Amino acid sequence: MKLGITTIALSTLLLFQANADDKHGQNGSILGQLPTSSERIVSTVPGDGDQNPYGVAFVPDFIAPGGLLEPGDILVSNFNGSANFQGTGTTIVKISKTGQLSVFFQGNPGLGLTTALGVLNRGFVLVGNLPTTNNGSTIEPTSLLVINKHGKLVKTLSDPTLLAGPWDLTLVDEGFFAQIFISNVLSGTVTRLDVSMDFDGDTFNVNSKTQIASGYLHRTDPAALVVGPTGLAFDPLRNLLYVASTGDNTIFAITNPLFTNKDNGTGKVIYQDSTHLHGPLGLVLAPNGHLITANGDAVNPGPAGSQNLLVEFTPAGQFVSQFQVDPGPGGGAFGLAIGFGFEGFRFAAVDDDANTLEIFQLPLIF
Repeated sequence: MKLGITTIALSTLLLFQANADDKHGQNGSILGQLPTSSERIVSTVPGDGDQNPYGVAFVPDFIAPGGLLEPGDILVSNFNGSANFQGTGTTIVKISKTGQLSVFFQGNPGLGLTTALGVLNRGFVLVGNLPTTNNGSTIEPTSLLVINKHGKLVKTLSDPTLLAGPWDLTLVDEGFFAQIFISNVLSGTVTRLDVSMDFDGDTFNVNSKTQIASGYLHRTDPAALVVGPTGLAFDPLRNLLYVASTGDNTIFAITNPLFTNKDNGTGKVIYQDSTHLHGPLGLVLAPNGHLITANGDAVNPGPAGSQNLLVEFTPAGQFVSQFQVDPGPGGGAFGLAIGFGFEGFRFAAVDDDANTLEIFQLPLIF
Protein backbone atom coordinates (compact mmCIF):
# COMPACT_ATOMS: atom_id res chain seq x y z
CA MET A 1 0.00 0.00 0.00
CA LYS A 2 1.31 3.48 -0.84
CA LEU A 3 1.75 5.70 2.21
CA GLY A 4 0.46 9.26 2.19
CA ILE A 5 -0.39 12.04 4.59
CA THR A 6 -3.61 10.30 5.64
CA THR A 7 -1.52 7.56 7.25
CA ILE A 8 -1.34 9.95 10.23
CA ALA A 9 -5.11 10.12 10.51
CA LEU A 10 -5.45 6.36 10.04
CA SER A 11 -2.90 5.67 12.78
CA THR A 12 -4.72 8.06 15.09
CA LEU A 13 -8.02 6.30 14.46
CA LEU A 14 -6.41 2.94 15.17
CA LEU A 15 -5.00 4.27 18.44
CA PHE A 16 -8.34 5.70 19.56
CA GLN A 17 -10.14 2.52 18.56
CA ALA A 18 -7.65 0.28 20.36
CA ASN A 19 -7.68 2.45 23.47
CA ALA A 20 -11.48 2.54 23.49
CA ASP A 21 -11.65 -1.23 23.15
CA ASP A 22 -9.11 -1.69 25.95
CA LYS A 23 -10.52 0.90 28.32
CA HIS A 24 -14.23 0.53 27.81
CA GLY A 25 -14.66 -2.98 26.44
CA GLN A 26 -18.15 -3.16 24.95
CA ASN A 27 -19.66 -0.63 27.39
CA GLY A 28 -18.68 2.71 25.82
CA SER A 29 -21.43 4.19 23.66
CA ILE A 30 -21.46 7.00 21.10
CA LEU A 31 -25.22 7.23 20.69
CA GLY A 32 -25.68 7.15 24.45
CA GLN A 33 -23.87 10.49 24.64
CA LEU A 34 -25.93 12.31 22.00
CA PRO A 35 -28.84 13.42 24.25
CA THR A 36 -26.42 15.42 26.42
CA SER A 37 -23.98 16.53 23.69
CA SER A 38 -23.78 19.92 22.03
CA GLU A 39 -26.06 19.81 18.99
CA ARG A 40 -26.61 21.98 15.93
CA ILE A 41 -29.49 21.45 13.47
CA VAL A 42 -29.15 23.11 10.07
CA SER A 43 -31.29 23.11 6.94
CA THR A 44 -29.97 21.27 3.90
CA VAL A 45 -32.31 22.98 1.40
CA PRO A 46 -30.45 25.23 -1.08
CA GLY A 47 -31.90 28.12 -3.04
CA ASP A 48 -33.24 25.90 -5.82
CA GLY A 49 -35.40 23.97 -3.31
CA ASP A 50 -33.73 20.55 -3.58
CA GLN A 51 -34.89 18.14 -0.87
CA ASN A 52 -34.37 14.70 0.63
CA PRO A 53 -30.74 14.85 1.85
CA TYR A 54 -29.00 11.49 1.52
CA GLY A 55 -25.19 11.51 1.65
CA VAL A 56 -23.05 13.13 4.37
CA ALA A 57 -19.27 13.63 4.21
CA PHE A 58 -16.78 15.61 6.29
CA VAL A 59 -14.04 17.53 4.50
CA PRO A 60 -10.73 16.11 5.82
CA ASP A 61 -8.18 18.19 7.75
CA PHE A 62 -5.55 17.75 5.01
CA ILE A 63 -7.74 18.87 2.10
CA ALA A 64 -5.76 20.39 -0.79
CA PRO A 65 -5.82 24.20 -0.48
CA GLY A 66 -7.06 26.67 -3.04
CA GLY A 67 -10.64 25.45 -3.55
CA LEU A 68 -14.06 25.95 -2.03
CA LEU A 69 -13.55 23.39 0.72
CA GLU A 70 -12.17 24.02 4.18
CA PRO A 71 -11.20 21.45 6.82
CA GLY A 72 -14.24 20.54 8.90
CA ASP A 73 -16.84 21.59 6.31
CA ILE A 74 -19.65 19.07 5.86
CA LEU A 75 -21.08 18.19 2.45
CA VAL A 76 -24.62 16.87 1.95
CA SER A 77 -26.06 15.50 -1.30
CA ASN A 78 -29.73 15.99 -2.23
CA PHE A 79 -31.62 13.15 -3.90
CA ASN A 80 -34.89 14.97 -4.72
CA GLY A 81 -35.60 18.17 -6.62
CA SER A 82 -37.86 20.98 -5.49
CA ALA A 83 -40.98 19.10 -6.65
CA ASN A 84 -39.89 16.25 -4.31
CA PHE A 85 -39.64 13.60 -7.03
CA GLN A 86 -37.01 10.99 -6.18
CA GLY A 87 -33.87 10.90 -8.30
CA THR A 88 -34.05 14.53 -9.46
CA GLY A 89 -31.85 16.42 -6.96
CA THR A 90 -28.83 18.21 -8.45
CA THR A 91 -27.03 19.86 -5.54
CA ILE A 92 -24.34 19.21 -2.99
CA VAL A 93 -24.54 21.77 -0.21
CA LYS A 94 -21.67 22.80 2.06
CA ILE A 95 -22.17 23.49 5.75
CA SER A 96 -19.35 25.38 7.44
CA LYS A 97 -18.17 24.79 11.00
CA THR A 98 -20.33 27.73 12.06
CA GLY A 99 -23.42 26.26 10.38
CA GLN A 100 -23.54 28.47 7.27
CA LEU A 101 -25.14 26.85 4.19
CA SER A 102 -23.86 27.34 0.64
CA VAL A 103 -23.98 25.40 -2.62
CA PHE A 104 -20.76 23.55 -3.42
CA PHE A 105 -22.00 21.85 -6.61
CA GLN A 106 -25.05 22.18 -8.84
CA GLY A 107 -25.36 19.85 -11.81
CA ASN A 108 -27.68 19.61 -14.76
CA PRO A 109 -31.38 18.97 -14.09
CA GLY A 110 -32.44 15.48 -13.03
CA LEU A 111 -29.32 13.95 -11.51
CA GLY A 112 -30.50 12.28 -8.30
CA LEU A 113 -27.45 12.47 -6.01
CA THR A 114 -27.26 9.50 -3.66
CA THR A 115 -25.73 8.55 -0.31
CA ALA A 116 -22.51 7.66 -2.14
CA LEU A 117 -20.65 10.84 -1.16
CA GLY A 118 -17.01 11.21 -0.18
CA VAL A 119 -14.17 13.74 -0.15
CA LEU A 120 -10.55 12.88 -0.97
CA ASN A 121 -7.56 14.79 0.40
CA ARG A 122 -6.52 15.94 -3.07
CA GLY A 123 -9.82 17.86 -3.24
CA PHE A 124 -11.93 15.54 -5.36
CA VAL A 125 -15.54 14.96 -4.31
CA LEU A 126 -17.25 11.75 -5.41
CA VAL A 127 -21.02 11.34 -5.55
CA GLY A 128 -23.37 8.67 -6.88
CA ASN A 129 -25.97 9.57 -9.47
CA LEU A 130 -29.23 7.63 -9.81
CA PRO A 131 -31.46 9.77 -12.04
CA THR A 132 -35.14 9.23 -12.79
CA THR A 133 -37.73 10.45 -15.25
CA ASN A 134 -41.54 10.33 -15.33
CA ASN A 135 -41.88 12.10 -11.99
CA GLY A 136 -39.42 9.85 -10.25
CA SER A 137 -40.81 6.53 -11.49
CA THR A 138 -38.34 5.45 -14.21
CA ILE A 139 -34.67 4.88 -13.36
CA GLU A 140 -32.20 6.08 -15.98
CA PRO A 141 -28.54 5.04 -16.48
CA THR A 142 -26.45 5.68 -13.38
CA SER A 143 -22.90 6.91 -12.78
CA LEU A 144 -20.35 8.15 -10.28
CA LEU A 145 -19.53 11.85 -10.61
CA VAL A 146 -16.05 13.24 -9.92
CA ILE A 147 -16.05 16.91 -8.88
CA ASN A 148 -12.95 19.00 -8.23
CA LYS A 149 -12.25 21.26 -5.24
CA HIS A 150 -13.74 24.20 -7.13
CA GLY A 151 -17.14 22.50 -7.42
CA LYS A 152 -16.75 21.68 -11.13
CA LEU A 153 -17.63 18.30 -12.67
CA VAL A 154 -14.44 16.87 -14.19
CA LYS A 155 -15.34 13.23 -14.89
CA THR A 156 -18.35 10.95 -15.10
CA LEU A 157 -17.62 7.27 -14.42
CA SER A 158 -20.10 4.86 -16.01
CA ASP A 159 -20.14 1.08 -16.04
CA PRO A 160 -23.44 -0.84 -16.30
CA THR A 161 -21.89 -3.82 -14.50
CA LEU A 162 -19.52 -2.41 -11.88
CA LEU A 163 -21.26 0.93 -11.22
CA ALA A 164 -24.89 -0.18 -11.32
CA GLY A 165 -26.57 2.39 -9.12
CA PRO A 166 -23.84 3.77 -6.79
CA TRP A 167 -25.83 4.02 -3.56
CA ASP A 168 -23.18 4.56 -0.90
CA LEU A 169 -19.38 4.53 -0.63
CA THR A 170 -16.44 4.66 1.73
CA LEU A 171 -12.85 5.72 1.10
CA VAL A 172 -9.37 4.55 2.06
CA ASP A 173 -7.35 7.65 1.22
CA GLU A 174 -3.54 7.55 0.98
CA GLY A 175 -3.09 11.01 -0.53
CA PHE A 176 -2.10 10.42 -4.17
CA PHE A 177 -3.70 6.98 -4.18
CA ALA A 178 -7.08 5.88 -2.87
CA GLN A 179 -9.43 2.95 -2.86
CA ILE A 180 -13.12 3.66 -3.23
CA PHE A 181 -15.64 1.03 -2.16
CA ILE A 182 -19.07 1.46 -3.75
CA SER A 183 -22.33 -0.37 -3.04
CA ASN A 184 -24.49 -0.88 -6.13
CA VAL A 185 -28.20 -0.83 -5.38
CA LEU A 186 -29.32 -2.05 -8.81
CA SER A 187 -27.14 -5.17 -8.88
CA GLY A 188 -26.64 -6.04 -5.20
CA THR A 189 -22.85 -5.84 -5.48
CA VAL A 190 -19.84 -3.97 -4.06
CA THR A 191 -17.09 -2.60 -6.32
CA ARG A 192 -13.59 -1.38 -5.43
CA LEU A 193 -12.03 1.38 -7.52
CA ASP A 194 -8.25 1.85 -7.26
CA VAL A 195 -7.51 5.45 -8.25
CA SER A 196 -4.57 7.85 -8.43
CA MET A 197 -4.34 11.65 -8.41
CA ASP A 198 -1.68 14.32 -8.89
CA PHE A 199 -0.42 16.78 -6.25
CA ASP A 200 -2.51 19.74 -7.42
CA GLY A 201 -5.75 17.77 -7.70
CA ASP A 202 -5.96 18.31 -11.46
CA THR A 203 -5.97 14.69 -12.63
CA PHE A 204 -8.05 11.73 -11.44
CA ASN A 205 -7.32 8.30 -12.89
CA VAL A 206 -9.13 5.01 -12.34
CA ASN A 207 -6.43 2.32 -12.44
CA SER A 208 -8.69 -0.68 -11.86
CA LYS A 209 -12.23 -1.74 -11.00
CA THR A 210 -12.95 -4.97 -9.11
CA GLN A 211 -16.20 -6.53 -7.94
CA ILE A 212 -15.43 -7.78 -4.42
CA ALA A 213 -18.90 -8.76 -3.16
CA SER A 214 -22.32 -9.76 -4.50
CA GLY A 215 -25.56 -11.52 -3.67
CA TYR A 216 -27.23 -8.84 -1.56
CA LEU A 217 -30.98 -8.55 -1.92
CA HIS A 218 -31.91 -5.75 -4.33
CA ARG A 219 -35.21 -4.65 -5.84
CA THR A 220 -37.28 -1.65 -6.81
CA ASP A 221 -39.73 -0.38 -4.23
CA PRO A 222 -42.90 1.73 -4.65
CA ALA A 223 -42.02 3.94 -1.65
CA ALA A 224 -38.22 3.78 -1.32
CA LEU A 225 -37.63 3.61 -5.14
CA VAL A 226 -34.83 1.04 -4.69
CA VAL A 227 -33.70 -1.29 -1.92
CA GLY A 228 -30.26 -2.90 -1.88
CA PRO A 229 -26.82 -2.78 -0.27
CA THR A 230 -26.16 0.68 1.14
CA GLY A 231 -23.77 1.68 3.94
CA LEU A 232 -20.09 0.70 3.84
CA ALA A 233 -17.45 1.08 6.56
CA PHE A 234 -13.80 0.02 6.44
CA ASP A 235 -12.25 -1.34 9.64
CA PRO A 236 -8.43 -0.97 9.42
CA LEU A 237 -7.85 -2.77 12.72
CA ARG A 238 -9.57 -5.94 11.50
CA ASN A 239 -9.06 -5.41 7.74
CA LEU A 240 -12.78 -5.78 7.06
CA LEU A 241 -15.32 -3.94 4.93
CA TYR A 242 -18.71 -3.87 6.62
CA VAL A 243 -21.80 -3.80 4.37
CA ALA A 244 -25.28 -2.73 5.48
CA SER A 245 -27.68 -4.67 3.27
CA THR A 246 -31.06 -2.97 3.57
CA GLY A 247 -33.19 -5.69 2.00
CA ASP A 248 -31.48 -8.49 3.92
CA ASN A 249 -31.82 -6.46 7.16
CA THR A 250 -28.28 -7.62 7.95
CA ILE A 251 -24.74 -6.29 8.37
CA PHE A 252 -22.07 -8.34 6.57
CA ALA A 253 -18.25 -8.23 6.57
CA ILE A 254 -15.88 -8.74 3.61
CA THR A 255 -12.35 -9.90 4.47
CA ASN A 256 -9.19 -8.35 2.97
CA PRO A 257 -11.13 -5.75 0.93
CA LEU A 258 -8.04 -3.68 0.06
CA PHE A 259 -6.32 -6.40 -1.92
CA THR A 260 -8.81 -9.12 -2.80
CA ASN A 261 -9.21 -9.70 -6.54
CA LYS A 262 -12.20 -12.02 -6.31
CA ASP A 263 -15.90 -11.80 -5.60
CA ASN A 264 -16.39 -12.84 -1.97
CA GLY A 265 -20.18 -13.22 -2.19
CA THR A 266 -22.05 -11.55 0.66
CA GLY A 267 -19.27 -12.19 3.15
CA LYS A 268 -19.80 -13.12 6.78
CA VAL A 269 -22.91 -12.17 8.73
CA ILE A 270 -21.89 -10.10 11.75
CA TYR A 271 -25.19 -8.59 12.91
CA GLN A 272 -28.80 -9.72 12.53
CA ASP A 273 -31.31 -8.22 14.93
CA SER A 274 -34.99 -8.09 14.01
CA THR A 275 -35.71 -6.07 17.15
CA HIS A 276 -33.31 -3.19 16.46
CA LEU A 277 -32.55 -3.39 12.71
CA HIS A 278 -35.21 -1.97 10.40
CA GLY A 279 -33.68 -1.73 6.94
CA PRO A 280 -30.13 -0.42 7.67
CA LEU A 281 -28.88 2.32 5.34
CA GLY A 282 -25.89 4.54 6.19
CA LEU A 283 -23.07 2.94 8.19
CA VAL A 284 -20.00 4.30 10.01
CA LEU A 285 -17.21 2.92 12.18
CA ALA A 286 -16.99 4.95 15.39
CA PRO A 287 -13.76 5.77 17.29
CA ASN A 288 -14.70 3.30 20.03
CA GLY A 289 -14.68 0.45 17.51
CA HIS A 290 -18.47 0.16 17.37
CA LEU A 291 -20.58 0.40 14.22
CA ILE A 292 -23.52 2.78 13.82
CA THR A 293 -26.21 2.38 11.18
CA ALA A 294 -29.31 4.36 10.21
CA ASN A 295 -32.63 2.54 10.06
CA GLY A 296 -34.61 3.46 6.94
CA ASP A 297 -37.66 1.38 7.93
CA ALA A 298 -38.13 0.17 4.34
CA VAL A 299 -38.06 -3.44 5.55
CA ASN A 300 -39.02 -4.87 8.94
CA PRO A 301 -40.51 -1.51 10.01
CA GLY A 302 -40.51 -0.81 13.71
CA PRO A 303 -43.66 -0.17 15.73
CA ALA A 304 -45.17 3.30 15.82
CA GLY A 305 -42.94 5.71 17.71
CA SER A 306 -39.74 3.72 17.09
CA GLN A 307 -38.93 4.74 13.51
CA ASN A 308 -35.93 6.74 12.30
CA LEU A 309 -33.52 5.13 14.73
CA LEU A 310 -29.76 5.08 14.65
CA VAL A 311 -28.41 1.81 16.07
CA GLU A 312 -24.99 1.21 17.62
CA PHE A 313 -23.57 -2.31 17.88
CA THR A 314 -20.22 -4.07 18.19
CA PRO A 315 -18.40 -5.93 15.38
CA ALA A 316 -19.12 -9.07 17.44
CA GLY A 317 -22.85 -8.50 16.89
CA GLN A 318 -23.87 -7.12 20.29
CA PHE A 319 -26.46 -4.34 20.46
CA VAL A 320 -25.20 -1.27 22.38
CA SER A 321 -27.57 1.69 22.05
CA GLN A 322 -30.01 3.53 19.82
CA PHE A 323 -31.01 7.14 19.16
CA GLN A 324 -34.05 8.58 17.37
CA VAL A 325 -33.35 11.13 14.64
CA ASP A 326 -36.99 12.12 14.09
CA PRO A 327 -40.12 11.14 16.07
CA GLY A 328 -42.29 11.02 12.93
CA PRO A 329 -43.01 8.14 10.52
CA GLY A 330 -40.12 6.06 9.16
CA GLY A 331 -37.76 7.08 6.40
CA GLY A 332 -36.06 10.13 7.91
CA ALA A 333 -32.74 8.51 8.88
CA PHE A 334 -30.35 7.88 5.98
CA GLY A 335 -26.77 9.14 5.64
CA LEU A 336 -24.36 9.68 8.54
CA ALA A 337 -20.69 10.51 8.98
CA ILE A 338 -17.98 11.07 11.59
CA GLY A 339 -15.34 13.80 11.37
CA PHE A 340 -12.22 14.12 13.51
CA GLY A 341 -10.63 17.33 14.81
CA PHE A 342 -8.15 18.42 17.48
CA GLU A 343 -10.98 19.32 19.85
CA GLY A 344 -12.74 15.98 19.52
CA PHE A 345 -14.97 14.50 16.86
CA ARG A 346 -18.30 15.38 15.32
CA PHE A 347 -21.12 13.03 14.45
CA ALA A 348 -23.57 14.11 11.73
CA ALA A 349 -26.79 12.49 10.49
CA VAL A 350 -29.44 13.66 8.05
CA ASP A 351 -33.15 13.84 8.76
CA ASP A 352 -34.56 13.69 5.26
CA ASP A 353 -38.14 14.08 6.50
CA ALA A 354 -37.28 17.51 7.91
CA ASN A 355 -34.53 18.25 5.30
CA THR A 356 -32.00 18.96 8.03
CA LEU A 357 -28.60 17.82 9.25
CA GLU A 358 -28.04 17.13 12.94
CA ILE A 359 -24.45 17.72 14.10
CA PHE A 360 -23.14 16.62 17.51
CA GLN A 361 -19.81 17.50 19.14
CA LEU A 362 -18.21 14.78 21.28
CA PRO A 363 -14.85 14.35 23.02
CA LEU A 364 -12.26 11.96 21.65
CA ILE A 365 -11.95 10.16 24.98
CA PHE A 366 -15.28 8.97 26.37
